[in-house]
Amino acid sequence: MSTDVKTFRFLVEGGKASGGPPIGPAIGPLGIPIKDVVDEINRLTKDFSGMKVPVEVTVDLKAKTFKVEVGVPSASALIIRELKVEKGSGDPGKDKIGNLTMEQIVRIAKIKRKTSLAKTLKGVINEVLGTCVSMGVTVEGKDPREVQKEVKEGVYDDLIKKVEAESSGEI
Repeated sequence: MSTDVKTFRFLVEGGKASGGPPIGPAIGPLGIPIKDVVDEINRLTKDFSGMKVPVEVTVDLKAKTFKVEVGVPSASALIIRELKVEKGSGDPGKDKIGNLTMEQIVRIAKIKRKTSLAKTLKGVINEVLGTCVSMGVTVEGKDPREVQKEVKEGVYDDLIKKVEAESSGEI
């Protein structure tokens, strides 16, 4: 990579980035209009409103151009958004903060799929269910570990196939 290119990584609230720290002080001295960078970040992250989103800004110092790439929020952030709560349980073994449907779990897994190391959507679903365990979230009114076993046994195969078909454009 040329020394004429600089890359910055920020964690911003979806749709609410500003020209203040950390973005302004990092990019301002490079001669790139901060407002343009912030407007682009906010446009690309508006669907993640209320969530912390990783963003990468690559600046070409010679051409005075920039490119913004948006990462994927954490599984816990996506679960919190789905449940409309402030945070996970302080004692997930005893205190439950909410219940998700399997459809919500699959939707979260679809978002997380591109950053997951799991080979299949089922694998990503099990990762999301594992996050539910540590956050004090039930799924379909059950302990997420029980739902993980059901996923392995094929109980939700029809739902998973339907979601995979939708995302590949077959439906």
